[in-house]
Amino acid sequence: MPAGRAGDDAPHLPQQAPLDAYGNGGFRFGGMSHRGSLLCLPGGISAWPVADIQAITAEALAPVFARAQDMDLFLLGTGRDPWPLTENLSALFRGSGLAADTMPTGAAVRTYNILLAEGRRFGAALIAVD
Repeated sequence: MPAGRAGDDAPHLPQQAPLDAYGNGGFRFGGMSHRGSLLCLPGGISAWPVADIQAITAEALAPVFARAQDMDLFLLGTGRDPWPLTENLSALFRGSGLAADTMPTGAAVRTYNILLAEGRRFGAALIAVD
């Protein structure tokens, strides 16, 4: 089953699944390969049309805030380098009652898989890296 185009609203998978690999501009999960960034929410894994940290905005994170009640923690994989949340985004996460943690994408993928194995209530947005 091929992954959808970036920006598709339909999830590639209707649930969270372990991420098997990342790099080369994409991810492998659930027997699929996806090129581009991912949004992994309790309702499924979807394309996320964010290619770099400058595109991380309240609008780009709107699907996260719409599902905040389903999560306790949100991971933000920021590409190759660490990046602190802006004060505006920090305030949005606090206002939604959702704890947020940012880290490079590699660390976020590893943390995602651990949290998934533990059965935690969480989500993640992961910027693809080459």
